[in-house]
Amino acid sequence: MQATTERALPAPSDAILLEDTTRLVYRQHSAGLIGQFLGVLAVTMVFWQAAPRAILLAWTGCFAVLWALRFVNLLGYERAVLQDRVDPAPWHRRWRIGAILSAALWGVVPVLLYRHGGTFERTVLMLAVYSFAIGSVPYMASQTRLFIGCMAMYFVPMIVTTAVHDAQGLQLAGVWGLMCLCVLTLGRAFRNMFGEMVGLRMHTQDLARKLHGEMQAAEAAQRAAEAANRAKTQFFAAASHDLRQPLHALGLFAEALRNHSKDDGVAHLVNSINSSVDALEGLFSELLDITKIDTGGVDIDPEHFAMRDMFTRIQLHFEPIAFEKGLMLSFHGEQHHCYADPLVVERILRNLVSNAIRYTEDGGVLVSCRKRGEQLCLQVWDTGIGIADKEQGRIFEEFYQTQSNRPLQPHHRKGLGLGLAIVKRLANLMGAPLTLRSRVGRGTVFTLVLPMGRAPRLQPISSSPKPSLGVTLDRRHIVVVEDELAVMEGLQVLLKGWGATVSAFDSVAAVTDWAQRQAAQASPRPDLLMVDYRLPEQHTGIDAIKALRGHFGPDLPAILVTGSTMTQHEEEARQHQFHVLLKPVVPTKLRAMIAFKLGLR
Repeated sequence: MQATTERALPAPSDAILLEDTTRLVYRQHSAGLIGQFLGVLAVTMVFWQAAPRAILLAWTGCFAVLWALRFVNLLGYERAVLQDRVDPAPWHRRWRIGAILSAALWGVVPVLLYRHGGTFERTVLMLAVYSFAIGSVPYMASQTRLFIGCMAMYFVPMIVTTAVHDAQGLQLAGVWGLMCLCVLTLGRAFRNMFGEMVGLRMHTQDLARKLHGEMQAAEAAQRAAEAANRAKTQFFAAASHDLRQPLHALGLFAEALRNHSKDDGVAHLVNSINSSVDALEGLFSELLDITKIDTGGVDIDPEHFAMRDMFTRIQLHFEPIAFEKGLMLSFHGEQHHCYADPLVVERILRNLVSNAIRYTEDGGVLVSCRKRGEQLCLQVWDTGIGIADKEQGRIFEEFYQTQSNRPLQPHHRKGLGLGLAIVKRLANLMGAPLTLRSRVGRGTVFTLVLPMGRAPRLQPISSSPKPSLGVTLDRRHIVVVEDELAVMEGLQVLLKGWGATVSAFDSVAAVTDWAQRQAAQASPRPDLLMVDYRLPEQHTGIDAIKALRGHFGPDLPAILVTGSTMTQHEEEARQHQFHVLLKPVVPTKLRAMIAFKLGLR
């Protein structure tokens, strides 16, 4: 599939790649400078009493000079853009020099300061270095040599310093090494995706020129455009597994780091890592959701359902986020019933509520449901920044993000601009009209019109959410079949940290040989089987499940973990009695599934 995609798309030229890369890095440059300033300020404040003053001031002074030069360079680039006289080569070269010097200064800081700080100071230092390393992935990964060099400057000094100066040096250095490997793998996936997207843009531009100049070739050009779109869809479908693998491993290692240390500072570091993973996973999910809709992977299954249950789930999810921003999140009209696909309706409402909270700084968000004749009118109101009239016609386009007369906050710019495109396509699939009204500075309301439903004869009894699991896996034997080394190691560390005994294998043949030896020795059977879907030699996790159940009995509990959102496993799961988890799996969700499969309370 990958070979087919490469043949369908033209290879981007060096000039096009340079132009797009330069535009990308300078678009993010202002946010990067703000982050650098705050990071240096935090490290300086934390180490002010702990580190030698001369060393700390010298490092801070070097950063101040570099920051000022990069800021002046940014202003010069913006003036050049306004005057339409941008030559990408020199501007990109200046940015590269600044990025290398910045990485070098962050790389040297563990050598200078790590041994002078206590647990809190070291945790802040590790958080700062890691944050800037993973934050540079999206705009630096397309430049292979620069990316690898800067990652080496970020990670190698920290690995060596923790190994030499920390009480648990080798273990912590090992975790940092594995995190470095995950970031490099993630960078490779970003680089491939960036090249494909540039190639798609070139292909689209070429088709537009042909359509404009040759009307007689319009039909052929249309077929080529559809082929390019299918190639894009196939690329995202094939890449979904590879994109999610490093995120899955990174989350596992982060949770293992939390279990390894009870220090509050380390827990804060893990929370920051998980936030980065969640943000990246959100970007991938938007891309893959669009792909799934385009390929017809979303089936509409309407039914009668109560709005009350849906409102409750949405409120539980978004109320903490709204509270953190000082916003009021309200729901009205929960007594109504609707006839539509509840999963699709909930996804639309979740996207709209998330968007409303993101762009609202004062006031609140209201989700309402009211009757309009024989139909229901679902509305999401906010008191946010609003959308200008000239932009309302484009707000549902892919990759389009609203502009504003005032500078947007960093959390406003977060995302790829696909949320409302997904909402519009899901509404179209249901045949439900979706409209918006907005006033700049006053707020926005999105309206979705759906058929009215009736109350089901048997109302489901909603159970109160269970408290977080505190179960132990002591004396539980779990078999893991996973061919990705980083994911396998992350699972082993995490499961052993929970008290389980783990037997890990990288292929169906290896786990089958082991099962035969265990059965011959009359050894106790394992408690749970956890398998990846894609395995070597054209095998799948279902083959591994069948093989082990053939030796240990058909009732052996099994969990299948997959990174592909394009493969439908529901029928196979019902047929072979296993449950499916989609990568990246949050550790708490993994533990809840394990507890469910093992019957733990």
